[in-house]
Amino acid sequence: MSSRKPISCLIVDDEKSSQRVLQHFIEQTEVLALNSICNNASEAFKYLQLNPGIELIFLDINMPQQSGLDFYKTLKKPPKVIFTTAYPQFAVEGFEVNAVDYLLKPIAYERFLTAINKAIALNNDVDQTPAFIVLKENKTFHKLELQSISVVEAFGDYVKVHTDSKTIVTHSTFSKFLESLPVNFLRVHKSFSINLNHMSHLAGNQIMVGNQNIPVGQTYKKAVLKALNL
Repeated sequence: MSSRKPISCLIVDDEKSSQRVLQHFIEQTEVLALNSICNNASEAFKYLQLNPGIELIFLDINMPQQSGLDFYKTLKKPPKVIFTTAYPQFAVEGFEVNAVDYLLKPIAYERFLTAINKAIALNNDVDQTPAFIVLKENKTFHKLELQSISVVEAFGDYVKVHTDSKTIVTHSTFSKFLESLPVNFLRVHKSFSINLNHMSHLAGNQIMVGNQNIPVGQTYKKAVLKALNL
């Protein structure tokens, strides 16, 4: 298991109810650590000046005096940001400043986890430390290192996530789930994506990954050969 420290977080929101929801979600998520809560942009600016190690901000867009979006644009070396708001029309603007994600209130924990998995994947790209993904199966939350996943399989409205030791079935569309995976995962079939680090050999239209024989779809064959430098 990786010894990477939890991602340090800051909540910036003028609504106490939203603060409590985000605080509760962060406390449930092992890979996150809440450093502080600010009620407006002015408080957040002062806090960030004194605490430059913050890695992720949960930032409400619609706040009095200065919007979260305008505040974020003023930061010279801003942490990663996940915008939160009750107004969906702000989503496009949020992504224009390279936001990790955009959460529409009221926020569901499953949707919150999707955003966190994106932030984890971005951290992995930057520092090359093993990244984690948090998956919900029934009422249980599983924390997996991405490098431990060998195969991801479409399963109706769910996704099967295979490791060498277990399979977790989590509620998600296949295409949406693939967005949270790093570049070493390759889609080889309409229903399968593989971790190239777990692949052992390719024979015809079958690829061996861990202890599984995975079909290679004709549509994906060219991309698979290119990824393997064949």
